[in-house]
Amino acid sequence: MLDRKIENELHVTAGEYPVITIIGPRQSGKTTLTKKVFPHYAYVNLENPELRTLAMEDPKTFMLRYQPPVIFDEIQNAPELLSWIQVSVDEAPELTAGYILTGSHQLRLREAITQSLAGRTALLTLLPFALNELSKDYVQNERETLIHNGFMPRLHDKNIRPERFYRDYFQTYVERDVRKLMAIENQQAFEQFLKLLAGRIGNEINYSSLAGLVGISAPQIKKWLSLLEASFIIFKLPPFFKNFGKRLTKSPKIYFVEVGLACYLLGIETPAQLERDPAFGSLFENMVVAEAYKARTNEGRNPGLYFYRDRYQNEVDLLYPSGTSFIPVEIKSSRTFRDEFLKGIRYFQKISGSDHPGMLIYDGDLEVDKQAAMVKNFRHVRE
Repeated sequence: MLDRKIENELHVTAGEYPVITIIGPRQSGKTTLTKKVFPHYAYVNLENPELRTLAMEDPKTFMLRYQPPVIFDEIQNAPELLSWIQVSVDEAPELTAGYILTGSHQLRLREAITQSLAGRTALLTLLPFALNELSKDYVQNERETLIHNGFMPRLHDKNIRPERFYRDYFQTYVERDVRKLMAIENQQAFEQFLKLLAGRIGNEINYSSLAGLVGISAPQIKKWLSLLEASFIIFKLPPFFKNFGKRLTKSPKIYFVEVGLACYLLGIETPAQLERDPAFGSLFENMVVAEAYKARTNEGRNPGLYFYRDRYQNEVDLLYPSGTSFIPVEIKSSRTFRDEFLKGIRYFQKISGSDHPGMLIYDGDLEVDKQAAMVKNFRHVRE
């Protein structure tokens, strides 16, 4: 069983709050994590129809039967319990880590927690494996293999073929969760929409363009994007908001939480095929941005990530928070360093007045300081 970087934050919050809520994608390891960190807790899986029915129809009996310390897995299936948990923790002001909750629907849980458990629960996000959670031998694989295989724990634990895993994952979890959150009348159009998104990784969202290609309205496209974000299928990278002459772009970029799923949606069946695919550069960027996202959430922080682009096409792929400023990061899939890769970093440093060195991540052999920009090869990043 691999250690998860979020475990340190989980141990700390266990001494601070009566309730800990862990959200994240299906199969990201939430159940394994909670059982490992809290091995002596009672465990209740609310995917179980009998337990779910009891929780919904007779919550008082349910709460008497399963008293703290207890893990309630997939709590979004019985949101009525949150009010009873509130009563329980309010009656025991000294209680810490009495209830460990997990869930897979971001919006539904956040709304319910805001109503019932505000100020009583720590909220953590567990995403698929980060590179620094996998074995050193594995992460030295070629980047095509890392991207194609992805980072879902079950795929690695059980050594499942990626193409088989992501097909089943999509049909079993993605489609099911979509049906729970919203009635999708045209499933074929929705699948086409997902594939179009996979082909637009790292691009700014153009709602009208997507609507025209899928054959639905732009407001419906926005609803579907919110649905995918709530189900931890995608995440948005917002544009940098600070006013540098009001020249900044306003649309966010789209990335997949699991880059292996994006490969599946694009029909990429092998690492060798990926290396030749036009989408390779975008998928490489997706993997690196997702690593930054995981690094922040594993520390219990808000992602706080941005990209920079203005109307004159000056851009930086990623702005990583550092104190009150940001580290500009450029991501290139090229194996050959070119000085122009640092253009965006230098521009951002100039207009922002930042004294932070930037970072270029590419897959070549150089690792040198280059005019206030740290050039790191991808091999170093993996280590």
